[in-house]
Amino acid sequence: MRTLKSTPARDGFRMPAEFERHAGCWMLWPERTDNWRDGAKPAQATFAAIAAAIADAEPVTVGVSAAQYQNARARLPEAVRVVEMSSNDAWVRDSGPTFLVDARGRRRGVDWTFNAWGGLEGGLYFPWDRDDEVARKILEIEGSDRYRTSFVLEGGAIHVDGEGTCLTTEECLLNPNRNGDLSKAQVEEQLRRYLGVTCVIWLDRGVHLDETGGHVDELACFTSPGHVALTWTDDRRDPQYEISHDAYRRLRRARDARGRALAVHKIHQPGPLYMTAEEAAGIDPRPGTRPRKAGDRLPASYVNFYVANGRVVAPLYDRRWDAAALRTLRRLFPGREVVGLPTREVLLGGGNIHCITQQVPLPAVRRR
Repeated sequence: MRTLKSTPARDGFRMPAEFERHAGCWMLWPERTDNWRDGAKPAQATFAAIAAAIADAEPVTVGVSAAQYQNARARLPEAVRVVEMSSNDAWVRDSGPTFLVDARGRRRGVDWTFNAWGGLEGGLYFPWDRDDEVARKILEIEGSDRYRTSFVLEGGAIHVDGEGTCLTTEECLLNPNRNGDLSKAQVEEQLRRYLGVTCVIWLDRGVHLDETGGHVDELACFTSPGHVALTWTDDRRDPQYEISHDAYRRLRRARDARGRALAVHKIHQPGPLYMTAEEAAGIDPRPGTRPRKAGDRLPASYVNFYVANGRVVAPLYDRRWDAAALRTLRRLFPGREVVGLPTREVLLGGGNIHCITQQVPLPAVRRR
């Protein structure tokens, strides 16, 4: 692995869409008891089920601390590769690398600066030093050259269509706790340089009370070029109502990098869902970590799914809305099997399936 001094755009690299072919998927193992209840055992069971569902479609690697290696190896399917890797928590979408490909069939990765979603001004835990090393470790294992940047960004803050368009939110990327006083134009320039995109579509806010500060992967994502899935609610009394309606208006006005209007597909949110007293009581309080309390609204979204080779692995939360969400995903991904898994334990920690996975694309040589 080399650390490169240039930029991906200059070198002809781009971030491919998640629905392009993968060489595999990375996850990290949950263990911190100030975020995952009951000694992290319920979360570990759910992570193992998610890893197994993805491993049926593509290779999966799970990074695990030395203290948890034997436990994780026993709980995960034999088909899942387990490697010893220290981290502060299990959100590999955000701490891991963003992989890139070029037309010559090469793969590289961006190692963004990670500050736990806001550093000392709103971040979720301290320290985060081991998380900031995760991307480099993964790139070394994968044998991919690395672009290291001082620009703070998490993988859940962006979604791309693989054809030059990026979705993100102003709430997240324009928050001073990420990159100080950079202007919107300056942030866009960083996205262009490091993702190889030419068009950035800005939404306003992310899902209501999303503790990441407005990650787009809870709100909206590309399901194919020109098509976007959007978290939705018809309840005017819900704070999510105006957020989703504003996003819908912006998406309908937007044009992608190829000049196309976007088709927007609404997926009604579950709930609202809230943390129970029993769930909150199972979490060990710790100074420097965001407290979790009974009655906290949980940022549940069906958009937080993972697209694997031939399969979509989607979260299930609420019998009132689960079936409708799966029907919509099956319509949007006609060539893939859609598998739903109950993932409330991941939600209790602050995210869901997309947040705990990171795809490794399979480069392909483009024919002229």
